[in-house]
Amino acid sequence: MSDLIVKAAVKEKLDDQNVASDFYDALDSEVEELLEDAAERAEANDRKTVQPRDL
Repeated sequence: MSDLIVKAAVKEKLDDQNVASDFYDALDSEVEELLEDAAERAEANDRKTVQPRDL
């Protein structure tokens, strides 16, 4: 699995919350799936550029 998220940025955003160590892996998986879906949508629309609307 590639690291798509920055742990320090997540922790900063959730500064009033504790973050479980396995949360980062789960979040990384969600982001990876989101990116794959966006890339598929762009390709289905004959584009090589992923755009916000692909999310």
